[in-house]
Amino acid sequence: MVGLRKVLLAAAAVVAMAQGAQAFELGVIGFQFSSETHARVANAAAAAAKAKGWNVTLLNSEGALPKHAEQFDALIAKKVDAIIIAMGKPVEADAQFKAAKDAKIPVITVQSGSSPHALFDIQTNEYKVGAEAALYLLGQLGYQGNIVTARFDLNVASRIRGKLLDNVLSENQAVKELGKFSMARTQSWRDDVRAGMQALLLQNQGKINGIWASFDGQAYIIDDLLQAQGVKKGQIPLVSVDGGKETYARIADPASTFMATVSIPFEEMGKQAVDAIQAIVVEKKPKETIAAGPYLFTDAVLVDKNNVQQFLK
Repeated sequence: MVGLRKVLLAAAAVVAMAQGAQAFELGVIGFQFSSETHARVANAAAAAAKAKGWNVTLLNSEGALPKHAEQFDALIAKKVDAIIIAMGKPVEADAQFKAAKDAKIPVITVQSGSSPHALFDIQTNEYKVGAEAALYLLGQLGYQGNIVTARFDLNVASRIRGKLLDNVLSENQAVKELGKFSMARTQSWRDDVRAGMQALLLQNQGKINGIWASFDGQAYIIDDLLQAQGVKKGQIPLVSVDGGKETYARIADPASTFMATVSIPFEEMGKQAVDAIQAIVVEKKPKETIAAGPYLFTDAVLVDKNNVQQFLK
């Protein structure tokens, strides 16, 4: 009888554990799914959570801050067990981050910047990423000539990349920035970039030796504009940051002007966020065993013609 009782107790424990895992509720918000990188992080996090048997609420804020705040509030009201935010807005949505903390709902962000109310932000070291992209472009120019730039200062990662470019230019004054376009819209950003860069290219026609873009989505539009003008690969080197299938295809395409990107492992960061929640929230491990500070850094890799085939596999 004692043996049977042990078996029944063990079976009951297994059932309870399974029910507990299935009951775990995770909220995932991507700020703007029309930006491929936001969708890649959010979808990877959702897939990793579902693989664990968790219930997932996956939301797209469509680049609108009011909607972002409403979705955050809805997850708090739903009393989810944890929240992952891809490319969120810790400053603009500070009230929601604080409300989540007050409700004892742990929040992990990806490529968003730090918040005193979140566990930590998973990101690449954007200072290294920005320096690598800037120095690669200047290397293509032989450290002299003229460039134009496409920026996005509303996003913390893109803003840091731009600031690193400015620092590199300040130390290499034989390279001049003829003009820059700063993306202001998030919901219709493609139209914004196309119009702004088209004007910048026309204003500086015949004087541009290289182009820097703060993220690959901007670079796709610029590449299309340059190809339409008959620019050949290498004539006006185009360098950006992010990585992804379309980026690698353009780098390998002899008709494209896209020369290089610094590839960021977005899918891996989404999975890392889920693994961190598993460790901290489910297994009750101290947060410090996962990330010592407000950031958990991952490595990025520069991809150009020399190694792009590895990324196309």
